[in-house]
Amino acid sequence: MRRIADYALVGDCHSAALVGRDGAIDWACFPRFDAPAVFCRILDARKGGCFAVAPVEAFTSTRAYLEDSNVLATTFTTPRGVLEVVDCMPVFRGGAEGTHVGTRHALLRRVRCLSGEVLASVVVAPRFEYGAFVPRVRRTSWRTVEVVGGADALWVSSTHELVATDDAVHARWTLRAGEEAWVEAAWTPSFVERSPADAPDMGDYRRRLDDTLAFWRTWIDRCAYSGEHVKEVRRSALTLKALTYAPTGALVAAPTTSLPEQWGGTRNWDYRYTWLRDASLTLISLLVSGYRDEADAFRHWLRRTSAGRAEDVQIMYGIEGHRLLPEVELSHLDGHGGARPVRVGNGAVKQLQLDVPGELLEATWLYSRAGGPVTPSNWAFLSGLVEVVCRDWRRPDQGLWEIRDEPRHFVHSKLYCWVALDRALRLAKSLGLPAPLERWEREREALRRYVLACAADGWFPQARGSTAADASTLLIPAVGFLPVAHPLVRRTVEQVRARLETEGLLYRYLAPDGLAGGEGAFLLCSFWLVDVLAHDDRRDEAEALLSRLLALSNDVGLYAEEALPRSKEALGNFPQAFTHMALVSSCAQLSAVRAASARPSPDVPRDFAEFALEHLLSRRSRQAPWSQGMPLAVEALARE
Repeated sequence: MRRIADYALVGDCHSAALVGRDGAIDWACFPRFDAPAVFCRILDARKGGCFAVAPVEAFTSTRAYLEDSNVLATTFTTPRGVLEVVDCMPVFRGGAEGTHVGTRHALLRRVRCLSGEVLASVVVAPRFEYGAFVPRVRRTSWRTVEVVGGADALWVSSTHELVATDDAVHARWTLRAGEEAWVEAAWTPSFVERSPADAPDMGDYRRRLDDTLAFWRTWIDRCAYSGEHVKEVRRSALTLKALTYAPTGALVAAPTTSLPEQWGGTRNWDYRYTWLRDASLTLISLLVSGYRDEADAFRHWLRRTSAGRAEDVQIMYGIEGHRLLPEVELSHLDGHGGARPVRVGNGAVKQLQLDVPGELLEATWLYSRAGGPVTPSNWAFLSGLVEVVCRDWRRPDQGLWEIRDEPRHFVHSKLYCWVALDRALRLAKSLGLPAPLERWEREREALRRYVLACAADGWFPQARGSTAADASTLLIPAVGFLPVAHPLVRRTVEQVRARLETEGLLYRYLAPDGLAGGEGAFLLCSFWLVDVLAHDDRRDEAEALLSRLLALSNDVGLYAEEALPRSKEALGNFPQAFTHMALVSSCAQLSAVRAASARPSPDVPRDFAEFALEHLLSRRSRQAPWSQGMPLAVEALARE
């Protein structure tokens, strides 16, 4: 069975596909991340369908992304020769100024013999709507085949001959050193008819690959990060960009559904949606890497998606803004490694999670510090969110971990209610925005007292009155609530590590949550620990932990949501935006701490993300303007 870490990602900023070490594409959705899968063998080896290209003979394989891109090259070594397969989802720049990210909704594969002679096998076996049925396969010319079923169609074209059978497209090509073949599977709605005359020629395929490489390389050239671990940060940035839906600016938590958090377990969720929390924190990471355009795009998506009353804001949305995400179980699929049920949709969409306004206000505050505008309509919406916090913060909720159990008074939720008020007050005062300052200050102080009262035993537990530890309490110093050297913070760090750490990795919690089974260590939480250690003058420990975490990526630098502490086996949906966001943030924190002329005092509360952003702005001011027309206030900040 293929493990989760055996896959690499290719994408076109509209959707994504997973390519195995064996050259098989076992997951792909068209035309969007959240569309029904066209290939989903990762969820069912018999029914799911795949797009496989590999030598017929026994082989070993290695792979890597082509430099500064999301284009994958897999090298297969056989007894008689070496074959290279280069995979991408073609991307191009469109629009009047080349600002629109276009896609052909296709998987393009270049098959080249590097030495000797290799017999290559091609199998294209789509199974539309998550493997619900076998489509009709019809050869339309010697090098084109049409596959149609339900609402979907795939147009398979090649530079070499293709054969159609009842359920798939097949080919076998003998290639000698220097020879190459191209094959493409392009999606269309089933009502669109295509002619063999529409099939690309070799020059078309080459241009598509060249355009895709140019797109990714142009984008990553804007990365402003230059500290240690540049390679890992740039790979994570490219991954986060690939998980962004270009038409709206929304960012999916992961491009997959139902990859299990425990082998054979039931904690299998659909992550192909936009959680406001995940997207806000991910965009903060891109912001501290120099990518304000992505923050602009997300702000526009949020403004359009959440149009209406602030109290109607959900914790997550579809990537085009839709609110209804009904959770359905696909009983015909066996699940990855037998982990059932396979789910599409997400029932947590209507949960009460009180931390979300705080994450949005934090992202807006940092966005404004980077020179981004806060318009009157933005402020009206954000002010409404603050009023919702003032009204609801005393209620229990399901928390950031989305427990499917009775709501609780989670410390993290109350902490981020405090963040919402604190950042709103900062915005109002620094930008002269209208706000009921005295009332918001009273609510902020009430929240502060409430959170502090949760530490009745000298440390912060998961929830008020609980004795369970929760890794989310590591964020108490990160948001500037208490200094990292405060006794309550240090005691909390000790308790979290003592109760939740195994083999250097942290579980997010080990308390009952209303669900059966368990899960792996949550990688995000270990990155949070890196940040706390770095800011507490424990830089050597932070760097050692970061090195252990960086070693958990797969061979092409991708991370899942979780890992088993002892075996380091990847678990959960893949690749996971939250994990890549945390990697960028932790590397930026360490870079900023190292570069500080004097170590930041652990006795002073400060926002870790703001500290990293100030470092970026300061460094950028010594090199070149970050963007044309950077406001004078931000230029002054950069000179500090």
